[in-house]
Amino acid sequence: MNFRELVMTCRSYRRYDGNYPVTEDTVRELVELACYVPSARNLQPLKYIAVCEPATVAALFPCLSWAGYLADWPGPVEGERPPAFIVMLGDFGITKDFACDSGIAAQTILLGATALGLGGCIIGAFQRKKIREVLNIPDSFSPLMVIAIGKPVETVVIDQMGNNDSVRYFRDANGIHHVPKRVVEDILLKFH
Repeated sequence: MNFRELVMTCRSYRRYDGNYPVTEDTVRELVELACYVPSARNLQPLKYIAVCEPATVAALFPCLSWAGYLADWPGPVEGERPPAFIVMLGDFGITKDFACDSGIAAQTILLGATALGLGGCIIGAFQRKKIREVLNIPDSFSPLMVIAIGKPVETVVIDQMGNNDSVRYFRDANGIHHVPKRVVEDILLKFH
């Protein structure tokens, strides 16, 4: 797949094949990609925890919030939950400002997952204190985000937005997840 197809296919997936394992080696391969991305002042302050062991995955799952725009959906059911997570941490021993590094690294990890035939979801809404307890994270690290990784079992499509359309994603009657996106004509500006 070419780069444009990779970007267009790389969506936020929230339902996975619970029987398709994601190994620690696969997670390591994805995290390694983050070693090569740009970093503000080249500080490289991000660290990661691979969560692939089923009991730890199960303990981490209730700490996460899924799909805020789908108010009546509590998250993936048993059998559709991600088999692995990557917990991204900011290392306070390096800096207290993690700038844009987290977004660059997270998107690169998702692109890598897509290239492997997997998918993921960047989760920023989670119970930080509880995750610290589950994973024994010391205070010298700040949990920044959790990235779910697995084999997607849902269809996610991009809908082009008009000027007055809502940005809220939704699922249609067939369970297809629709994500409205602005078109290039609306975001590429020219000031004279």
